[in-house]
Amino acid sequence: MYFVVQFLSMKKLTIKDIAHHFNVSISTVSKALNDSYEISVSTKEKIQKFAKENNYKPNFNALSLKNRKTKTIGIIIPNMLNYFFAQVFKGVEKVANERGYKIISCISNESFEKESETLEMLSNGSIDGIILSMAEQTEIEKDYRHFKNTINGGIPIVMFDRVADSIDCDKIITNDFDGAVSAVQHLSKTGHKKIAFISTLSHLNIGRLRHQGYIKGLEKENIPVNTEYIINIKEDDYKEYENVLTPIFNKLDIDGVITTDESSAIAAMKVAIRKGHKVPDDFSVIAFSNGILARHSSPKLTTVSQHGEQMGAAAAERLINKLQKPKEEQQNETIVIKTDIVERKSTKPLF
Repeated sequence: MYFVVQFLSMKKLTIKDIAHHFNVSISTVSKALNDSYEISVSTKEKIQKFAKENNYKPNFNALSLKNRKTKTIGIIIPNMLNYFFAQVFKGVEKVANERGYKIISCISNESFEKESETLEMLSNGSIDGIILSMAEQTEIEKDYRHFKNTINGGIPIVMFDRVADSIDCDKIITNDFDGAVSAVQHLSKTGHKKIAFISTLSHLNIGRLRHQGYIKGLEKENIPVNTEYIINIKEDDYKEYENVLTPIFNKLDIDGVITTDESSAIAAMKVAIRKGHKVPDDFSVIAFSNGILARHSSPKLTTVSQHGEQMGAAAAERLINKLQKPKEEQQNETIVIKTDIVERKSTKPLF
């Protein structure tokens, strides 16, 4: 016992110290602490009791990756202020709690460097798998080495919303293309034919898919495509959206708008109302996502709901199921969450 008292007064107990105390290998201690069937019950009990009495805290870097399970998953989101990502996190957390897993949450702030550093930090043995949506800078630069390195290191990744097609991993996405088609058809069926498309995401794949869906929706409704009605806002500050849209709306005769986000939708409504339009009588708006702004704007926004909580739950279920299967049974797949139109006061009722 002298060894233990002397040790505790000097430094933190390590797995090597426990192995030395019992005159066994580090591998034996690791297996005992992980309750492996390969170690006898009596040996496991002795080692586990000793570790508990001496406040042993595992160093995940020192444990065998083959044997250890942290029962912890990491989630990396690009932006903490985005309500959609908050909903995804809620879905992940709900499933993780139900399945007995803890969560480490991180934010990339749309930075490739921050995303890379976070992946490296999480991959040091503190988590079993990772759920993430790509940072904006990562998607623009198309540098996916950090994803490949993480997966090659034995840490599975599930991507959601913003995904890299070239990375072989599980993906959870929404049908952005079909969502935009449905939005155009909704406006067309309620009498709007001069429908504009406003995008703040033209540099991202989800923005391009929504744009393509807008074009397809016009074709289905036999509405000619007018390139002047396709408005890409490059301004990062949402407070400037109204200033960007005002001269465009003064020039064009628009009676309906589909936007890739809620902030630009609200800006569009404000500009239209100042111009003399009545929403939704002669001007209607549909926005992607279904967040707090949509519920509290005036009038309340009709949206294309991406079902963030459902997406997060699907990502967590997929990752945890994979973690609990033998590697030879693991196969990657892409799961598509269907969007819905949530009708509120910024559009006329469909029926």
